[in-house]
Amino acid sequence: MFLVQYTGLNQLPFDPANNNEPLQFGSASGPLVTEGLIENGGESSKKRKRTNAPSADNSRTLNVDSTAMTLPMSDPTAWATAMNNLGMTPLGIAGQPILPDFDPALGMMTGIPPITPMMPGLGIVPPPIPPDMPVVKEIIHCKSCTLFPPNPNLPPPATRERPPGCKTVFVGGLPENGTEQIIVEVFEQCGEIIAIRKSKKNFCHIRFAEEYMVDKALYLSGYRIRLGSSTDKKDTGRLHVDFAQARDDLYEWECKQRMLAREERHRRRMEEERLRPPSPPPVVHYSDHECSIVAEKLKDDSKFSEAVQTLLTWIERGEVNRRSANNFYSMIQSANSHVRRLVNEKAAHEKDMEEAKEKFKQALSGILIQFEQIVAVYHSASKQKAWDHFTKAQRKNISVWCKQAEEIRNIHNDELMGIRREEEMEMSDDEIEETTETKETEESALVSQAEALKEENDSLRWQLDAYRNEVELLKQEQGKAHREDDPNKEQQLKLLQQALQGMQQHLLKVQEEYKRKEAELEKVKDDKLQVEKMLENLKEKETCASRLCTSSQDSDYPLEKTLNSSPIKSEREALLVGIISTFLHVHPFGASIEYICSYLHRLDNKICTSDVECLMGRLQHTFRQEMTGVGASLEKRWKFCGFEGLKLT
Repeated sequence: MFLVQYTGLNQLPFDPANNNEPLQFGSASGPLVTEGLIENGGESSKKRKRTNAPSADNSRTLNVDSTAMTLPMSDPTAWATAMNNLGMTPLGIAGQPILPDFDPALGMMTGIPPITPMMPGLGIVPPPIPPDMPVVKEIIHCKSCTLFPPNPNLPPPATRERPPGCKTVFVGGLPENGTEQIIVEVFEQCGEIIAIRKSKKNFCHIRFAEEYMVDKALYLSGYRIRLGSSTDKKDTGRLHVDFAQARDDLYEWECKQRMLAREERHRRRMEEERLRPPSPPPVVHYSDHECSIVAEKLKDDSKFSEAVQTLLTWIERGEVNRRSANNFYSMIQSANSHVRRLVNEKAAHEKDMEEAKEKFKQALSGILIQFEQIVAVYHSASKQKAWDHFTKAQRKNISVWCKQAEEIRNIHNDELMGIRREEEMEMSDDEIEETTETKETEESALVSQAEALKEENDSLRWQLDAYRNEVELLKQEQGKAHREDDPNKEQQLKLLQQALQGMQQHLLKVQEEYKRKEAELEKVKDDKLQVEKMLENLKEKETCASRLCTSSQDSDYPLEKTLNSSPIKSEREALLVGIISTFLHVHPFGASIEYICSYLHRLDNKICTSDVECLMGRLQHTFRQEMTGVGASLEKRWKFCGFEGLKLT
């Protein structure tokens, strides 16, 4: 077990509790915490001898003296001692050795091995401190106060959750006579202090310049502080250092996070811009000159794709109008001329592919023939006539070669068979597609005819619109020119009128035929619906007849009995029963006998309440009397129960 002892706390980027960064023995600011004022070199040598002495429990102790080397170089003895401890040859100011007979393998102090820069314990490469190793805190002496370490057996002081970007600490347990100067003297060792806010209740808040300085300040939590050599209660206290939440720290942390987020967004944007494909070149606007250039490019096979893209963009932009329609039609026609070329190229490539397949199959079949010959040679060599004359090694090689050749032959044979199977499957797929296409054509003949008639009708309408537009353009040109009637124009107009009349007649015929076919389809649909309805009616009649037959056979005799022994004695009572049942059916929660009789008095004033109540009492399966209400509101109500009584009877 190793114990690490720290004799003081220096203003260094080093946390004695959990930091493995290198120790620095020399500092520009001088010693921050010392064990005492160093009077001369003799006292320091005594201290070094005392600290390097082995402990009583034979445990290795690593003592790091934090006293900075601020001795003047004019003192050769002290300078030589420091250089000797570092394992270097002591030199003077002029670069001459102070000790001419210096041996680096020997130390000036007996029993101390030569110190090297890589030796554990020096600040260049500090030894790694395990986290479970106990840290022994030493007494810290300041100018105006002394800090005594806490009991090492006690648990570490509790701290709150660290706020993001925390640079401020809370320090409690200060002495009552403690001043701001003493606080600065104690905590200045941890780093640069920006602000101190001291309270009258023995606590303060300290804000440091960096976040890591807070960890150093937390190391002092639990120390007992004593001002000078006084033992008064007002001059003593126990320090409690904890994280504090400050708005400035949170604001700076948020600003830093936003800056990092901006940098990340900028980096991603630059990466996306770098990986983004280049945008296509802009398409020029339509003009007669550009149209002629594109028309020439469309005729060239090498520039066809670029010209087609330009043509497509112009059409999508809406550049087509009456004046440019002929130019666009010529360009579309030239684009259509490339269809045959592309079909021929595809056929040529397919032919090349078929030829390559045939060549591959022929080469593969030749290879298989040669493999068969080689295998036949191996088999003939393995017969007894020739096999007995070979040695064991030769026989082994021949059998191995035979197995390898058979495996390779089988692989190639499977590959060739797979190619043939694929060709057979393609042939069968073509046949299946042909049969399905014939079935679909037969089924969709009527639909295709109707669609063809619709398309023809639409095309005729469009042609009529085009002819009308041409006639209007000719009329406008005649009105603008104010010329006399030319025989050629009259002939053109007559021809156009005749063509229009012929197209109109043809359009009328097509429309009549279309209407006639639609009427036929509607008639067929109506006939189908009528037949379906007739079938349904016949089925219903059959079911009703069967039910009537069975019910008449079963209920002839019981009906006579019920008619003879029915509680209704006259037609008037039957009418009353029907009216009362209708009235009570509208009132599902029942009604009193007075309410029922008041309704019946509107129809006939001679109706008696007792007769009505007697009639309803005889029909127990049709009407039921119930008591409703509580206390003074208790009353008798009649309800209609004919549907339930029908099931019971």
